[in-house]
Amino acid sequence: MTSAQGGRRRERIVVYVDPDLEELVPGFLENRRKDAVTLETALQGHDLKTVRLLGHRMKGDGGGYGFQQISTIGEALEQAAIREDLTVIRRQTAALADFLAQVDVVYRR
Repeated sequence: MTSAQGGRRRERIVVYVDPDLEELVPGFLENRRKDAVTLETALQGHDLKTVRLLGHRMKGDGGGYGFQQISTIGEALEQAAIREDLTVIRRQTAALADFLAQVDVVYRR
C-alpha cells in the first residue's frame, strides 16, 4: 500500500508487535508524534539539551515496544545533539515524522 503526499508516493512500513503491547502502542506512538513537534521547537530554539534527552529516551524505549527504527533515530538524535550537528538533528526529526506517518502496526497473534 502506498500513499501520496506532496507528489511523492510512500511505501507503508509494517511493524509486527507483541499483542501484549496492544493497549500501550497507540499511546506510545502518539507520544512520539508529540516528541516530533517538541523536537522541531527545540531545533528552532537551538535547545540541544531537549534534543539529547528525547533522543536518549527514544533510543531506550523504541525497541522495547517493537519499534527498532525509533531507537535508531533516537540514538542518532542523541549523538547529533552532543556534536551540535543541527543538520543531522533536522534530518532525523524529519525521519521520525516520516516513520510515524508511514507505520502500520500488526499485532502478532
